[in-house]
Amino acid sequence: MVWKNQDTCAIVGVGATDYYRRGQSWPRTINDMAGEAILKACADAGIDVRQIDGFSYYSTAGAGYLDKFDTASLMETLGIPHVGFSATLTSGGGGCPGAIGLATAGLMNEDCTYSVTIMALQQLPQHRLGVVFGASAPNPENSFLQPSGLVGPGHLMSVLARRHMHLYGTQPEAFREVVQATRANTHNRPKAVRRNPLSNEEYDGSPMLADPLRRLDFCLETDGAVAVITTTMDRARDCRHKPAVVHGVTHGGQREWGRAFAWMGMPDPHFASSGHQYVADRLWAQTGLGASDMDVALIYDHFSCMVLMQLEDYGFCAKGEGSDYVLSGKLRYDAVAQSGTNGGVPVNTHGGNLNEAYIIGMTHIVEGVEQVRGTAINQVKDAEFALVTGGPASLPVSGMVLRRD
Repeated sequence: MVWKNQDTCAIVGVGATDYYRRGQSWPRTINDMAGEAILKACADAGIDVRQIDGFSYYSTAGAGYLDKFDTASLMETLGIPHVGFSATLTSGGGGCPGAIGLATAGLMNEDCTYSVTIMALQQLPQHRLGVVFGASAPNPENSFLQPSGLVGPGHLMSVLARRHMHLYGTQPEAFREVVQATRANTHNRPKAVRRNPLSNEEYDGSPMLADPLRRLDFCLETDGAVAVITTTMDRARDCRHKPAVVHGVTHGGQREWGRAFAWMGMPDPHFASSGHQYVADRLWAQTGLGASDMDVALIYDHFSCMVLMQLEDYGFCAKGEGSDYVLSGKLRYDAVAQSGTNGGVPVNTHGGNLNEAYIIGMTHIVEGVEQVRGTAINQVKDAEFALVTGGPASLPVSGMVLRRD
Protein backbone atom coordinates (compact mmCIF):
# COMPACT_ATOMS: atom_id res chain seq x y z
CA MET A 1 0.00 0.00 0.00
CA VAL A 2 1.49 3.33 -1.07
CA TRP A 3 2.08 5.76 1.79
CA LYS A 4 -0.57 8.49 1.78
CA ASN A 5 2.04 11.25 2.18
CA GLN A 6 4.54 9.86 -0.32
CA ASP A 7 6.49 12.63 -2.13
CA THR A 8 4.41 15.40 -0.54
CA CYS A 9 7.24 16.80 1.60
CA ALA A 10 10.99 17.20 1.39
CA ILE A 11 14.01 18.09 3.46
CA VAL A 12 15.25 21.47 2.22
CA GLY A 13 17.86 22.55 4.76
CA VAL A 14 20.63 20.90 6.78
CA GLY A 15 22.99 22.50 9.27
CA ALA A 16 25.53 21.39 11.85
CA THR A 17 28.02 22.74 14.33
CA ASP A 18 31.57 21.52 14.50
CA TYR A 19 31.86 18.11 16.11
CA TYR A 20 33.70 18.04 19.43
CA ARG A 21 35.17 15.14 21.31
CA ARG A 22 33.17 14.38 24.42
CA GLY A 23 33.18 17.29 26.87
CA GLN A 24 35.13 19.68 24.65
CA SER A 25 32.09 21.74 23.64
CA TRP A 26 32.03 23.41 27.04
CA PRO A 27 31.38 26.32 27.80
CA ARG A 28 28.86 26.23 24.97
CA THR A 29 25.31 25.29 25.91
CA ILE A 30 22.74 23.02 24.34
CA ASN A 31 20.66 26.00 23.13
CA ASP A 32 23.77 27.71 21.75
CA MET A 33 24.71 24.69 19.64
CA ALA A 34 21.11 23.95 18.65
CA GLY A 35 20.62 27.57 17.60
CA GLU A 36 23.74 27.52 15.43
CA ALA A 37 22.65 24.32 13.69
CA ILE A 38 19.13 25.67 13.06
CA LEU A 39 20.44 28.96 11.65
CA LYS A 40 22.79 27.06 9.34
CA ALA A 41 19.92 24.84 8.19
CA CYS A 42 17.84 27.95 7.45
CA ALA A 43 20.71 29.45 5.45
CA ASP A 44 21.07 26.18 3.54
CA ALA A 45 17.35 26.25 2.74
CA GLY A 46 17.36 29.95 1.88
CA ILE A 47 14.69 30.86 4.44
CA ASP A 48 14.58 33.20 7.41
CA VAL A 49 14.58 31.52 10.81
CA ARG A 50 11.36 33.40 11.61
CA GLN A 51 9.62 31.27 8.98
CA ILE A 52 10.03 28.16 11.13
CA ASP A 53 6.73 27.38 12.80
CA GLY A 54 7.09 23.70 13.65
CA PHE A 55 9.33 21.52 15.81
CA SER A 56 9.48 17.76 15.23
CA TYR A 57 11.61 16.11 17.90
CA TYR A 58 12.53 12.55 18.74
CA SER A 59 13.98 10.92 21.86
CA THR A 60 11.11 12.55 23.80
CA ALA A 61 12.65 15.94 22.96
CA GLY A 62 15.79 14.82 24.73
CA ALA A 63 19.06 16.54 23.90
CA GLY A 64 21.33 13.53 23.94
CA TYR A 65 19.38 11.95 26.83
CA LEU A 66 21.15 14.29 29.26
CA ASP A 67 19.12 17.47 28.71
CA LYS A 68 15.77 18.49 27.24
CA PHE A 69 14.76 20.74 24.37
CA ASP A 70 12.13 23.34 25.15
CA THR A 71 10.27 24.85 22.21
CA ALA A 72 9.62 28.12 24.02
CA SER A 73 13.32 28.53 24.86
CA LEU A 74 14.34 27.92 21.25
CA MET A 75 11.71 30.41 20.08
CA GLU A 76 13.09 33.02 22.46
CA THR A 77 16.68 32.26 21.49
CA LEU A 78 16.04 32.47 17.74
CA GLY A 79 13.28 35.09 17.58
CA ILE A 80 10.68 32.71 16.13
CA PRO A 81 7.36 34.58 16.44
CA HIS A 82 4.89 31.70 16.56
CA VAL A 83 4.67 27.91 16.37
CA GLY A 84 1.71 25.85 15.20
CA PHE A 85 3.21 22.39 15.66
CA SER A 86 5.47 20.96 18.38
CA ALA A 87 5.62 17.20 18.89
CA THR A 88 8.05 14.43 19.72
CA LEU A 89 8.52 10.71 19.29
CA THR A 90 9.31 8.62 22.34
CA SER A 91 12.37 6.44 22.95
CA GLY A 92 15.88 7.35 21.79
CA GLY A 93 18.00 7.41 18.65
CA GLY A 94 15.69 4.94 16.97
CA GLY A 95 13.35 7.83 16.22
CA CYS A 96 15.59 10.09 14.14
CA PRO A 97 14.20 9.25 10.66
CA GLY A 98 10.77 8.84 12.22
CA ALA A 99 10.89 12.48 13.31
CA ILE A 100 10.82 13.45 9.64
CA GLY A 101 7.61 11.45 9.32
CA LEU A 102 6.31 13.38 12.32
CA ALA A 103 7.19 16.64 10.57
CA THR A 104 5.33 15.42 7.48
CA ALA A 105 2.23 14.81 9.58
CA GLY A 106 2.28 18.36 10.91
CA LEU A 107 2.92 19.81 7.47
CA MET A 108 0.19 17.83 5.73
CA ASN A 109 -2.26 18.75 8.47
CA GLU A 110 -1.38 22.40 7.68
CA ASP A 111 -0.35 23.01 11.27
CA CYS A 112 3.00 24.41 10.12
CA THR A 113 4.90 25.42 6.99
CA TYR A 114 8.55 24.74 7.92
CA SER A 115 9.36 22.19 10.61
CA VAL A 116 12.79 21.75 12.14
CA THR A 117 14.16 18.53 13.64
CA ILE A 118 17.10 19.11 15.97
CA MET A 119 19.49 17.03 18.03
CA ALA A 120 22.26 18.40 20.21
CA LEU A 121 24.55 16.46 22.48
CA GLN A 122 26.83 17.64 25.26
CA GLN A 123 28.55 15.18 27.59
CA LEU A 124 30.22 16.59 30.67
CA PRO A 125 32.51 14.47 32.86
CA GLN A 126 29.67 13.53 35.18
CA HIS A 127 27.28 12.77 32.29
CA ARG A 128 28.22 10.10 29.75
CA LEU A 129 25.97 8.10 27.46
CA GLY A 130 28.41 5.21 27.62
CA VAL A 131 27.53 4.41 31.25
CA VAL A 132 23.95 5.65 31.25
CA PHE A 133 22.46 2.49 32.79
CA GLY A 134 25.11 2.14 35.44
CA ALA A 135 24.56 5.76 36.50
CA SER A 136 20.79 5.43 36.69
CA ALA A 137 18.83 4.96 39.88
CA PRO A 138 17.73 1.37 40.56
CA ASN A 139 14.43 0.34 39.03
CA PRO A 140 13.00 -3.03 37.92
CA GLU A 141 15.09 -3.02 34.75
CA ASN A 142 18.31 -1.67 36.20
CA SER A 143 18.09 -4.11 39.09
CA PHE A 144 18.75 -6.79 36.48
CA LEU A 145 21.27 -4.88 34.39
CA GLN A 146 23.51 -3.31 37.01
CA PRO A 147 24.44 -6.45 39.01
CA SER A 148 25.20 -8.15 35.68
CA GLY A 149 27.75 -5.50 34.78
CA LEU A 150 25.61 -4.25 31.90
CA VAL A 151 26.16 -0.57 32.62
CA GLY A 152 26.04 0.91 29.12
CA PRO A 153 24.45 0.33 25.71
CA GLY A 154 27.61 -1.33 24.38
CA HIS A 155 27.56 -4.01 27.07
CA LEU A 156 23.96 -4.77 26.22
CA MET A 157 24.54 -4.91 22.46
CA SER A 158 27.47 -7.26 22.98
CA VAL A 159 25.07 -9.91 24.31
CA LEU A 160 23.01 -9.68 21.11
CA ALA A 161 26.18 -9.85 19.02
CA ARG A 162 27.37 -12.97 20.84
CA ARG A 163 23.98 -14.61 20.26
CA HIS A 164 24.22 -13.83 16.54
CA MET A 165 27.67 -15.44 16.46
CA HIS A 166 26.32 -18.51 18.24
CA LEU A 167 23.31 -18.95 15.95
CA TYR A 168 24.86 -18.12 12.59
CA GLY A 169 28.61 -18.50 12.88
CA THR A 170 29.19 -14.76 12.49
CA GLN A 171 32.89 -13.95 12.46
CA PRO A 172 34.40 -11.15 14.57
CA GLU A 173 36.30 -10.07 11.43
CA ALA A 174 32.93 -8.92 10.07
CA PHE A 175 32.65 -6.35 12.85
CA ARG A 176 36.16 -5.16 12.00
CA GLU A 177 35.19 -4.82 8.33
CA VAL A 178 32.22 -2.61 9.23
CA VAL A 179 34.52 -0.26 11.13
CA GLN A 180 37.25 -0.28 8.48
CA ALA A 181 34.89 0.14 5.53
CA THR A 182 33.21 3.20 7.03
CA ARG A 183 36.49 4.64 8.34
CA ALA A 184 37.76 4.63 4.74
CA ASN A 185 35.10 7.26 3.99
CA THR A 186 36.37 9.93 6.40
CA HIS A 187 39.87 10.68 5.07
CA ASN A 188 38.48 13.58 3.02
CA ARG A 189 35.97 14.88 5.59
CA PRO A 190 37.40 17.85 7.53
CA LYS A 191 34.88 17.61 10.38
CA ALA A 192 35.29 13.87 10.99
CA VAL A 193 36.74 12.94 14.37
CA ARG A 194 38.47 9.75 13.14
CA ARG A 195 40.15 10.24 9.76
CA ASN A 196 43.23 8.02 9.75
CA PRO A 197 43.15 4.69 7.89
CA LEU A 198 42.41 1.76 10.21
CA SER A 199 44.73 -1.24 9.95
CA ASN A 200 43.93 -4.75 11.12
CA GLU A 201 46.63 -4.40 13.77
CA GLU A 202 45.16 -1.19 15.17
CA TYR A 203 41.67 -2.64 15.32
CA ASP A 204 42.84 -5.91 16.87
CA GLY A 205 44.84 -3.95 19.42
CA SER A 206 41.79 -1.95 20.47
CA PRO A 207 40.73 -2.88 24.03
CA MET A 208 37.96 -5.45 24.38
CA LEU A 209 35.28 -3.48 26.21
CA ALA A 210 32.40 -5.95 25.99
CA ASP A 211 33.29 -9.24 24.35
CA PRO A 212 33.07 -9.53 21.35
CA LEU A 213 33.02 -5.74 20.90
CA ARG A 214 36.24 -3.74 21.03
CA ARG A 215 36.53 -0.04 21.71
CA LEU A 216 36.53 0.72 17.98
CA ASP A 217 33.26 -1.22 17.60
CA PHE A 218 31.67 1.45 19.82
CA CYS A 219 30.47 4.73 18.32
CA LEU A 220 32.29 7.94 19.08
CA GLU A 221 31.48 10.02 22.14
CA THR A 222 31.05 13.48 20.68
CA ASP A 223 29.30 16.79 21.30
CA GLY A 224 27.60 19.02 18.74
CA ALA A 225 24.28 19.72 17.07
CA VAL A 226 22.56 18.94 13.76
CA ALA A 227 19.30 20.38 12.40
CA VAL A 228 17.21 19.61 9.32
CA ILE A 229 14.22 21.51 7.92
CA THR A 230 11.25 19.82 6.26
CA THR A 231 8.52 21.51 4.24
CA THR A 232 5.90 20.75 1.60
CA MET A 233 6.93 20.13 -2.00
CA ASP A 234 5.38 23.34 -3.31
CA ARG A 235 7.58 25.36 -0.97
CA ALA A 236 10.56 23.04 -1.37
CA ARG A 237 11.03 23.88 -5.04
CA ASP A 238 11.44 27.56 -4.10
CA CYS A 239 14.28 26.78 -1.69
CA ARG A 240 17.99 27.14 -2.36
CA HIS A 241 18.88 23.53 -3.18
CA LYS A 242 17.26 20.56 -4.85
CA PRO A 243 14.81 19.02 -2.36
CA ALA A 244 15.44 15.62 -0.80
CA VAL A 245 11.98 14.15 -1.30
CA VAL A 246 10.53 12.12 1.60
CA HIS A 247 9.46 9.00 -0.30
CA GLY A 248 8.63 6.86 2.73
CA VAL A 249 8.97 6.80 6.52
CA THR A 250 8.03 4.14 9.05
CA HIS A 251 8.56 3.92 12.77
CA GLY A 252 7.51 1.55 15.51
CA GLY A 253 8.32 -2.12 15.95
CA GLN A 254 6.98 -5.39 17.25
CA ARG A 255 6.43 -6.67 20.76
CA GLU A 256 9.12 -9.35 20.56
CA TRP A 257 11.75 -6.61 20.32
CA GLY A 258 10.03 -4.47 22.94
CA ARG A 259 12.53 -2.78 25.23
CA ALA A 260 15.22 -4.62 23.33
CA PHE A 261 18.55 -4.95 25.03
CA ALA A 262 17.18 -3.44 28.24
CA TRP A 263 15.09 -6.53 28.95
CA MET A 264 16.95 -9.41 27.27
CA GLY A 265 13.68 -11.31 27.08
CA MET A 266 13.28 -11.62 23.31
CA PRO A 267 12.93 -15.05 21.72
CA ASP A 268 15.08 -16.14 18.79
CA PRO A 269 15.38 -15.01 16.06
CA HIS A 270 14.51 -11.54 17.42
CA PHE A 271 17.23 -11.73 20.06
CA ALA A 272 19.97 -11.85 17.43
CA SER A 273 18.56 -9.01 15.33
CA SER A 274 18.32 -5.24 15.13
CA GLY A 275 14.57 -5.21 15.78
CA HIS A 276 14.04 -3.48 12.42
CA GLN A 277 12.35 -6.16 10.34
CA TYR A 278 8.80 -4.99 11.05
CA VAL A 279 9.74 -1.40 10.22
CA ALA A 280 11.67 -2.50 7.13
CA ASP A 281 8.78 -4.59 5.81
CA ARG A 282 6.42 -1.64 6.21
CA LEU A 283 8.87 0.74 4.52
CA TRP A 284 9.26 -1.49 1.49
CA ALA A 285 5.49 -2.04 1.32
CA GLN A 286 4.66 1.67 1.42
CA THR A 287 7.29 2.64 -1.18
CA GLY A 288 7.09 -0.37 -3.50
CA LEU A 289 10.88 -0.58 -3.27
CA GLY A 290 13.36 -2.98 -1.73
CA ALA A 291 16.95 -3.16 -0.62
CA SER A 292 18.14 -3.74 -4.19
CA ASP A 293 16.69 -0.35 -5.21
CA MET A 294 18.79 1.62 -2.73
CA ASP A 295 21.81 3.49 -4.09
CA VAL A 296 23.25 4.26 -0.67
CA ALA A 297 22.43 3.15 2.88
CA LEU A 298 22.96 5.35 5.93
CA ILE A 299 22.63 2.77 8.67
CA TYR A 300 22.60 3.71 12.35
CA ASP A 301 25.91 2.43 13.64
CA HIS A 302 26.20 3.03 17.35
CA PHE A 303 27.85 -0.42 17.38
CA SER A 304 29.38 -2.26 14.46
CA CYS A 305 27.42 -5.48 15.05
CA MET A 306 24.14 -3.63 14.61
CA VAL A 307 25.05 -2.57 11.08
CA LEU A 308 25.35 -6.23 10.16
CA MET A 309 22.01 -7.10 11.76
CA GLN A 310 20.21 -4.19 10.07
CA LEU A 311 21.54 -5.30 6.68
CA GLU A 312 19.75 -8.58 7.34
CA ASP A 313 16.53 -7.01 8.61
CA TYR A 314 16.27 -4.66 5.60
CA GLY A 315 16.90 -7.51 3.18
CA PHE A 316 20.31 -6.65 1.78
CA CYS A 317 21.13 -10.25 2.64
CA ALA A 318 19.29 -13.18 4.22
CA LYS A 319 19.04 -13.74 7.95
CA GLY A 320 22.31 -15.15 9.22
CA GLU A 321 24.26 -14.15 6.11
CA GLY A 322 25.34 -10.72 7.32
CA SER A 323 28.85 -11.87 8.17
CA ASP A 324 29.54 -13.21 4.67
CA TYR A 325 27.89 -10.16 3.05
CA VAL A 326 30.06 -7.74 4.98
CA LEU A 327 33.28 -9.72 4.53
CA SER A 328 32.75 -9.78 0.76
CA GLY A 329 33.32 -6.01 0.66
CA LYS A 330 29.74 -5.06 -0.20
CA LEU A 331 29.70 -2.07 2.18
CA ARG A 332 32.68 -0.27 0.68
CA TYR A 333 32.16 2.98 -1.19
CA ASP A 334 35.29 2.56 -3.32
CA ALA A 335 34.41 -1.00 -4.33
CA VAL A 336 30.69 -0.53 -4.90
CA ALA A 337 29.88 3.08 -5.80
CA GLN A 338 32.78 3.66 -8.13
CA SER A 339 33.07 0.30 -9.86
CA GLY A 340 29.52 -0.99 -9.44
CA THR A 341 30.83 -4.42 -8.49
CA ASN A 342 29.99 -6.91 -5.75
CA GLY A 343 26.23 -6.43 -5.84
CA GLY A 344 26.38 -4.39 -2.65
CA VAL A 345 25.44 -0.87 -1.58
CA PRO A 346 27.76 1.78 -0.11
CA VAL A 347 27.12 2.09 3.62
CA ASN A 348 27.71 5.24 5.68
CA THR A 349 29.60 7.18 3.05
CA HIS A 350 30.11 9.92 5.66
CA GLY A 351 31.82 7.61 8.17
CA GLY A 352 28.82 7.25 10.43
CA ASN A 353 28.56 7.26 14.21
CA LEU A 354 31.66 5.09 14.39
CA ASN A 355 34.02 7.48 12.65
CA GLU A 356 32.60 10.91 11.75
CA ALA A 357 30.59 11.90 14.83
CA TYR A 358 27.80 10.62 17.05
CA ILE A 359 24.90 13.07 17.18
CA ILE A 360 22.27 10.40 17.85
CA GLY A 361 21.83 9.56 14.16
CA MET A 362 21.28 13.01 12.66
CA THR A 363 24.47 12.96 10.59
CA HIS A 364 22.95 10.05 8.66
CA ILE A 365 19.99 12.20 7.61
CA VAL A 366 22.35 14.97 6.48
CA GLU A 367 24.33 12.50 4.37
CA GLY A 368 21.15 11.07 2.86
CA VAL A 369 20.04 14.57 1.85
CA GLU A 370 23.40 15.40 0.29
CA GLN A 371 23.53 12.10 -1.60
CA VAL A 372 20.17 12.62 -3.35
CA ARG A 373 21.04 16.28 -3.96
CA GLY A 374 24.23 15.12 -5.65
CA THR A 375 26.45 17.24 -3.38
CA ALA A 376 27.96 14.63 -1.02
CA ILE A 377 31.71 14.51 -0.45
CA ASN A 378 31.74 10.80 -1.28
CA GLN A 379 29.03 11.04 -3.89
CA VAL A 380 27.41 7.88 -5.20
CA LYS A 381 26.97 8.39 -8.94
CA ASP A 382 23.36 9.10 -9.98
CA ALA A 383 22.05 8.33 -6.50
CA GLU A 384 18.26 8.30 -6.65
CA PHE A 385 17.26 6.53 -3.41
CA ALA A 386 18.89 6.71 0.03
CA LEU A 387 17.91 4.57 3.00
CA VAL A 388 18.32 6.14 6.45
CA THR A 389 17.74 4.13 9.63
CA GLY A 390 17.45 4.96 13.33
CA GLY A 391 18.26 2.67 16.22
CA PRO A 392 18.46 -0.23 17.08
CA ALA A 393 17.18 0.83 20.47
CA SER A 394 14.08 0.54 22.57
CA LEU A 395 10.97 1.03 20.45
CA PRO A 396 10.19 2.90 18.36
CA VAL A 397 12.88 2.40 15.76
CA SER A 398 12.49 3.92 12.30
CA GLY A 399 13.54 3.93 8.67
CA MET A 400 13.20 6.40 5.81
CA VAL A 401 13.73 6.52 2.06
CA LEU A 402 14.78 9.83 0.53
CA ARG A 403 14.37 10.30 -3.22
CA ARG A 404 16.08 12.54 -5.74
CA ASP A 405 13.71 15.14 -7.15
